[in-house]
Amino acid sequence: MTTKRTSRKTTAKKATATKITARKAAPKRATTPRGKGPTEKNLDIYGSAPLLWSRALKQLEAGTAASYWLATTKPDGRPHVAAVGALWVDGKIYFTSGTRTRKGRNLAANPACVFSVSLAGIDLVVEGSAVRITDRPTLLRLAQRYAAQGWPASVRGEALTAKYSAPSAGPPPWNLYLVRPTTAFGVATAEPWGATRWQFETRGGDQT
Repeated sequence: MTTKRTSRKTTAKKATATKITARKAAPKRATTPRGKGPTEKNLDIYGSAPLLWSRALKQLEAGTAASYWLATTKPDGRPHVAAVGALWVDGKIYFTSGTRTRKGRNLAANPACVFSVSLAGIDLVVEGSAVRITDRPTLLRLAQRYAAQGWPASVRGEALTAKYSAPSAGPPPWNLYLVRPTTAFGVATAEPWGATRWQFETRGGDQT
Protein backbone atom coordinates (compact mmCIF):
# COMPACT_ATOMS: atom_id res chain seq x y z
CA MET A 1 0.00 0.00 0.00
CA THR A 2 2.83 2.42 0.88
CA THR A 3 4.56 1.70 -2.44
CA LYS A 4 1.37 2.44 -4.40
CA ARG A 5 0.78 5.75 -2.55
CA THR A 6 4.38 6.83 -3.15
CA SER A 7 4.07 5.95 -6.85
CA ARG A 8 0.87 7.97 -7.22
CA LYS A 9 2.44 11.00 -5.48
CA THR A 10 5.52 10.80 -7.71
CA THR A 11 3.34 10.58 -10.84
CA ALA A 12 1.24 13.57 -9.72
CA LYS A 13 4.37 15.67 -9.08
CA LYS A 14 5.72 14.83 -12.53
CA ALA A 15 2.39 15.75 -14.17
CA THR A 16 2.29 19.10 -12.32
CA ALA A 17 5.88 19.87 -13.28
CA THR A 18 5.09 19.05 -16.93
CA LYS A 19 2.12 21.46 -16.92
CA ILE A 20 4.18 24.26 -15.39
CA THR A 21 6.98 23.72 -17.93
CA ALA A 22 4.45 23.72 -20.78
CA ARG A 23 2.91 26.99 -19.57
CA LYS A 24 6.35 28.62 -19.40
CA ALA A 25 7.31 27.34 -22.83
CA ALA A 26 4.01 28.27 -24.52
CA PRO A 27 4.37 31.32 -26.76
CA LYS A 28 2.58 34.50 -25.79
CA ARG A 29 -0.51 35.44 -27.75
CA ALA A 30 0.46 37.44 -30.81
CA THR A 31 -0.43 41.12 -30.77
CA THR A 32 -0.74 43.49 -33.70
CA PRO A 33 2.42 45.62 -33.97
CA ARG A 34 1.95 49.36 -33.52
CA GLY A 35 1.46 51.21 -36.77
CA LYS A 36 0.24 48.14 -38.68
CA GLY A 37 -3.35 49.32 -38.87
CA PRO A 38 -5.87 51.76 -37.43
CA THR A 39 -7.99 51.17 -34.36
CA GLU A 40 -11.70 50.88 -35.09
CA LYS A 41 -14.98 51.87 -33.50
CA ASN A 42 -18.26 50.43 -34.70
CA LEU A 43 -20.75 53.22 -35.52
CA ASP A 44 -23.48 50.97 -36.85
CA ILE A 45 -26.84 51.12 -35.02
CA TYR A 46 -28.47 48.13 -36.71
CA GLY A 47 -26.31 45.29 -35.44
CA SER A 48 -23.77 45.05 -38.26
CA ALA A 49 -20.18 44.15 -37.48
CA PRO A 50 -17.43 46.76 -37.85
CA LEU A 51 -16.21 47.27 -41.40
CA LEU A 52 -12.73 46.03 -42.16
CA TRP A 53 -10.22 48.75 -43.05
CA SER A 54 -8.77 46.33 -45.59
CA ARG A 55 -12.02 46.64 -47.56
CA ALA A 56 -11.29 50.29 -48.29
CA LEU A 57 -7.51 49.96 -48.36
CA LYS A 58 -7.54 47.38 -51.13
CA GLN A 59 -9.35 49.80 -53.45
CA LEU A 60 -7.27 52.80 -52.42
CA GLU A 61 -4.05 50.94 -53.18
CA ALA A 62 -5.45 49.72 -56.51
CA GLY A 63 -6.25 53.33 -57.50
CA THR A 64 -9.86 52.52 -58.37
CA ALA A 65 -11.40 55.56 -56.64
CA ALA A 66 -13.27 57.65 -59.22
CA SER A 67 -12.68 61.03 -57.54
CA TYR A 68 -11.17 62.57 -54.43
CA TRP A 69 -13.10 65.58 -53.15
CA LEU A 70 -11.01 67.92 -51.00
CA ALA A 71 -12.66 70.11 -48.36
CA THR A 72 -10.74 73.08 -46.96
CA THR A 73 -11.72 76.11 -44.91
CA LYS A 74 -11.94 79.67 -46.22
CA PRO A 75 -10.60 82.55 -44.08
CA ASP A 76 -14.17 83.47 -43.08
CA GLY A 77 -14.82 79.91 -41.87
CA ARG A 78 -16.93 78.76 -44.79
CA PRO A 79 -16.11 75.41 -46.37
CA HIS A 80 -14.65 75.01 -49.84
CA VAL A 81 -14.85 71.71 -51.77
CA ALA A 82 -13.09 70.78 -55.01
CA ALA A 83 -12.19 67.61 -56.87
CA VAL A 84 -8.44 66.97 -57.04
CA GLY A 85 -6.22 64.47 -58.80
CA ALA A 86 -5.02 62.47 -55.82
CA LEU A 87 -2.93 59.34 -55.34
CA TRP A 88 -2.93 56.95 -52.40
CA VAL A 89 0.70 55.94 -51.87
CA ASP A 90 2.10 54.06 -48.85
CA GLY A 91 -0.87 54.91 -46.66
CA LYS A 92 -0.91 58.61 -47.52
CA ILE A 93 -2.80 60.86 -49.92
CA TYR A 94 -0.83 63.01 -52.34
CA PHE A 95 -2.43 65.73 -54.47
CA THR A 96 -1.49 68.88 -56.37
CA SER A 97 -2.76 72.45 -56.49
CA GLY A 98 -1.58 75.85 -57.63
CA THR A 99 -0.45 78.33 -55.00
CA ARG A 100 -3.06 80.94 -55.92
CA THR A 101 -6.08 78.65 -56.16
CA ARG A 102 -8.76 78.97 -53.51
CA LYS A 103 -7.81 75.63 -51.94
CA GLY A 104 -4.11 76.47 -52.14
CA ARG A 105 -4.65 79.72 -50.24
CA ASN A 106 -6.93 77.97 -47.76
CA LEU A 107 -4.30 75.34 -47.00
CA ALA A 108 -1.59 77.96 -46.55
CA ALA A 109 -3.69 79.52 -43.78
CA ASN A 110 -5.17 76.33 -42.34
CA PRO A 111 -3.76 72.93 -43.37
CA ALA A 112 -6.61 70.93 -41.79
CA CYS A 113 -8.62 69.25 -44.53
CA VAL A 114 -10.99 66.39 -45.32
CA PHE A 115 -11.20 64.05 -48.31
CA SER A 116 -14.37 62.35 -49.48
CA VAL A 117 -13.86 59.26 -51.63
CA SER A 118 -16.48 57.06 -53.26
CA LEU A 119 -15.35 53.45 -53.51
CA ALA A 120 -17.16 50.34 -54.69
CA GLY A 121 -19.50 49.39 -51.86
CA ILE A 122 -18.19 51.94 -49.38
CA ASP A 123 -18.16 55.73 -49.00
CA LEU A 124 -15.06 57.01 -47.24
CA VAL A 125 -14.19 60.26 -45.47
CA VAL A 126 -10.56 60.86 -44.48
CA GLU A 127 -9.38 63.62 -42.13
CA GLY A 128 -5.86 65.01 -41.86
CA SER A 129 -3.58 68.00 -42.42
CA ALA A 130 -1.92 68.91 -45.70
CA VAL A 131 1.86 69.34 -45.81
CA ARG A 132 3.58 70.74 -48.87
CA ILE A 133 6.31 68.44 -50.20
CA THR A 134 9.39 70.06 -51.73
CA ASP A 135 12.17 67.46 -51.54
CA ARG A 136 13.25 66.37 -55.00
CA PRO A 137 13.28 62.57 -54.47
CA THR A 138 9.63 62.57 -53.41
CA LEU A 139 8.66 64.97 -56.20
CA LEU A 140 10.34 62.70 -58.75
CA ARG A 141 8.72 59.59 -57.30
CA LEU A 142 5.23 61.10 -57.37
CA ALA A 143 5.74 62.59 -60.84
CA GLN A 144 6.47 59.06 -62.05
CA ARG A 145 3.36 57.75 -60.33
CA TYR A 146 1.21 60.42 -61.95
CA ALA A 147 2.79 59.74 -65.34
CA ALA A 148 2.06 56.02 -64.98
CA GLN A 149 -1.62 56.88 -64.54
CA GLY A 150 -1.80 59.10 -67.61
CA TRP A 151 -0.85 62.58 -66.40
CA PRO A 152 2.63 63.40 -67.83
CA ALA A 153 3.96 65.28 -64.80
CA SER A 154 7.58 66.30 -64.35
CA VAL A 155 9.51 68.21 -61.71
CA ARG A 156 10.22 71.93 -61.97
CA GLY A 157 12.05 73.41 -59.01
CA GLU A 158 10.06 72.51 -55.89
CA ALA A 159 6.81 71.67 -57.70
CA LEU A 160 5.33 69.68 -60.57
CA THR A 161 4.49 70.77 -64.09
CA ALA A 162 2.95 69.25 -67.22
CA LYS A 163 1.49 70.24 -70.57
CA TYR A 164 -1.98 70.25 -69.07
CA SER A 165 -3.92 69.75 -65.85
CA ALA A 166 -7.43 70.19 -64.49
CA PRO A 167 -8.66 73.80 -64.75
CA SER A 168 -9.28 73.82 -60.99
CA ALA A 169 -5.55 73.28 -60.37
CA GLY A 170 -4.68 76.74 -61.68
CA PRO A 171 -1.65 77.55 -63.87
CA PRO A 172 1.64 75.62 -63.47
CA PRO A 173 3.75 74.88 -61.58
CA TRP A 174 1.64 72.90 -59.12
CA ASN A 175 2.58 72.30 -55.51
CA LEU A 176 2.59 68.72 -54.23
CA TYR A 177 0.83 68.10 -50.93
CA LEU A 178 0.72 65.12 -48.60
CA VAL A 179 -2.06 64.23 -46.18
CA ARG A 180 -1.44 61.52 -43.61
CA PRO A 181 -4.83 60.23 -42.39
CA THR A 182 -5.62 60.81 -38.73
CA THR A 183 -9.25 59.64 -38.76
CA ALA A 184 -11.43 57.96 -41.39
CA PHE A 185 -15.12 57.13 -41.54
CA GLY A 186 -16.60 54.43 -43.72
CA VAL A 187 -20.26 53.74 -44.53
CA ALA A 188 -21.08 50.65 -46.56
CA THR A 189 -23.26 51.13 -49.63
CA ALA A 190 -23.38 47.38 -50.35
CA GLU A 191 -23.28 44.19 -48.28
CA PRO A 192 -21.81 43.58 -45.81
CA TRP A 193 -23.42 46.68 -44.32
CA GLY A 194 -21.98 48.77 -41.55
CA ALA A 195 -20.44 52.05 -40.44
CA THR A 196 -17.05 52.38 -38.79
CA ARG A 197 -14.58 55.00 -37.59
CA TRP A 198 -10.86 54.29 -37.87
CA GLN A 199 -8.23 56.12 -35.84
CA PHE A 200 -4.68 56.16 -37.20
CA GLU A 201 -1.44 56.41 -35.29
CA THR A 202 0.31 59.69 -36.08
CA ARG A 203 4.07 59.95 -36.32
CA GLY A 204 5.65 63.31 -35.79
CA GLY A 205 8.37 64.50 -38.14
CA ASP A 206 7.66 62.03 -40.94
CA GLN A 207 6.33 64.06 -43.87
CA THR A 208 6.95 61.65 -46.73
